[in-house]
Amino acid sequence: MELDGRKVTILKAIIKTYLETGEPVGSRTISKYSDLKLSSATIRNEMSDLEEMGYILQPHTSAGRIPSDKGYRFYVDQLMEEKDQEMNQVQELMFQRVDRLELVLKRLVQMLASNTNYAAMISGPRYQQGKLKFIQLSKMDEEKLLLVVVMEGNRIKNNVLPHNGLLRDEDILNLNILLNSTLNGLSIDEINLGVISRMKEQAGPHSGVVELVLEQIAEAVKADTEELPIYTSGATNIFKYPELSDGEKASRLLSTFEQKDELQELIDEVNSQEEGAGTGIQVYIGDETPVQAMKDCSVVTANYVLGDGMRGTIGIIGPKRMDYDKVVSTLRNVMSQLDSAFNHSSE
Repeated sequence: MELDGRKVTILKAIIKTYLETGEPVGSRTISKYSDLKLSSATIRNEMSDLEEMGYILQPHTSAGRIPSDKGYRFYVDQLMEEKDQEMNQVQELMFQRVDRLELVLKRLVQMLASNTNYAAMISGPRYQQGKLKFIQLSKMDEEKLLLVVVMEGNRIKNNVLPHNGLLRDEDILNLNILLNSTLNGLSIDEINLGVISRMKEQAGPHSGVVELVLEQIAEAVKADTEELPIYTSGATNIFKYPELSDGEKASRLLSTFEQKDELQELIDEVNSQEEGAGTGIQVYIGDETPVQAMKDCSVVTANYVLGDGMRGTIGIIGPKRMDYDKVVSTLRNVMSQLDSAFNHSSE
């Protein structure tokens, strides 16, 4: 006799239920299992087969069943195979084009929540403040200029600027030389009042154009640092831990994951703490976390870097008695995979 799909599902239901309750499992309990739509009689027949095959035991007459060593072995082997497949799927996605990044992050956060049994979050990557590489002004018509700004990471921003129609081709050429010779290699923070004053002075009657260009560059940098999506998974895992499942505490935590404003505060805090410190793992315990709703939790975070200055944050949220070793190990593994995948894809 072989284990068909139905027997596998029933066996897994018996083992999961037994692991949760520690009590022998009956057919009526299994009939309520979410993945099954079978009568108690049908389940009893299947359980008899599983017992005959050695996967479950009946500790005493009229009791439910419990897993045998053979049943546990089957369950663990199946679980490991499923986790390996899950990891392989994520790795395959990582090695695809970067335009699949959103899908990669969604799958990754689901995997983190599933593997740790805690809540997980990942922010979409944002660019660290980059430097200007190239600026090009060109005439579109008598009243419009096209501004092209190329930033570190080859990010390109295009804007249309008004002008008074008095700019000659020679004037535009001189402005391009001025802009590039002065701004090339600078970040927005390095364009101070002294730099701006010298540029406007050298531009003479066209200082207004320089001012417009600088405003557009500032807008381009601001757009790059705007909030990006935050993907979450496993928020309901908090109900597994009595110290977090209290109605009010659980409600606040769930609201935090739904609204995400406070998660953004957490990400900002992580970035401010890690500025200049690379992608080190940080652990916030209880009151150390900046999020009020997480004062009864521990939060473990890490920043990932995808190249060209793209940077995001991963976080695992659970009870203070979380398995820190497992969580830290999982985060290091994920960061390593992301680094390997995106370095590979850029070669």
